[in-house]
Amino acid sequence: MTYAGDMPTYADLMLPVLEVVADLGGSAQGSEIVDALIERGEYSVELLQRTYPDSDKVMLVDRMRWARSYLKIGGALESPRRGLFVLSDLGRDILALDPQQPALERLRELDRQVRSRRKAGPRQQGSAAAELDPDLDKLDELREDDWRDAFLGRLHGLTPLAFEEFTLYLLRLFGLQLTHQGGTGDEGIDGIGIAPLSPVLSSVVAVQAKRYDPSTAISREQVALFQRDAAAKGAERAIFVTLGRFSSSAKKAATTSTPTVDLIDGQRLCDLALENLEIGREIGLRRVVEVNGEWFERFGR
Repeated sequence: MTYAGDMPTYADLMLPVLEVVADLGGSAQGSEIVDALIERGEYSVELLQRTYPDSDKVMLVDRMRWARSYLKIGGALESPRRGLFVLSDLGRDILALDPQQPALERLRELDRQVRSRRKAGPRQQGSAAAELDPDLDKLDELREDDWRDAFLGRLHGLTPLAFEEFTLYLLRLFGLQLTHQGGTGDEGIDGIGIAPLSPVLSSVVAVQAKRYDPSTAISREQVALFQRDAAAKGAERAIFVTLGRFSSSAKKAATTSTPTVDLIDGQRLCDLALENLEIGREIGLRRVVEVNGEWFERFGR
C-alpha cells in the first residue's frame, strides 16, 4: 500500500514492521527498522516531514515506534537488549499467514490484547501522540526515547557552521585530532586530521557534516563524491555525519570503495552523546534524577 496524503496508524504499520525485521535477517536495531520502512518507498515526502503540533517529533516515525513497541508487548517481537528486536515464534507464525486478511486479523487481535492490558495500568497523559490518539496510553519505552527527538530537533536548529563545530567537538571527545576545514573552498571536507587506531597506529581521516532534515536520505552519489574529495586530501578513512539517514545504496558505497566511510546518522549521534553522558561528559544532555516508587515494594513483605 502506498500512502500519499493519509497518515497510517500505528496499527497499519505493525505488519510492515514484522516484514522488514524478517527481511533484515530476523533481527534489527530500532533505527534499522525505521530506515527499512522508509526505503520501501510507500510514504510521500509530505508524510515523512509531518510533525506533531508544537513538536519537532516526526509523526510517521513516532507511529513506527508505536507499532514496534506494541509488537514487542504483544509477543511478536522480542528485545534481548534495549534497541535490538528479534522475531519471536509468534511473529514468524503471523508472517506465515496470508497478509491480506488472516495476518491482519491476527495483528488486530494482538493490538486489542495489548490495549486491554495497558488500560488496566496507570494512564500517562500529556504527550503530543496522546492528544492525537487519546485512546492510547503512552508506553514507557517511547517516553524514554522522547529525548532523542528533542536532541535531534535542537541540533537541526543549529546553523550549518555550528553543526560542523558540534560534530568536530563530538569526534574529538573520542580522541580524533581534527582541523576545521569548513567554509568557502572546503572542497566537501569539513574536518581533516588523525584518528588513533591503537597506541602505536593512526590514520588520516576526513570528516563531512551535513545538517540535513532528519527525513532526508543521503544518496550513493553523495557518499561517492565525499570519498573522492577525501581521497584527494590524502585521507585513508572518512566519516560522514548527518541528522538524516543513509540510503541502502549509500551504505553499500561506503564499504565497497576507498577510503572506507563510517556513517553516523541521527540515531547514532544520539547514541554517541549518551555514551559521553554515561562517563561524565555533558554533550547537550543532562541526567534527571527521579524516584522509582516500585523499587521500594521489595521491603516489608
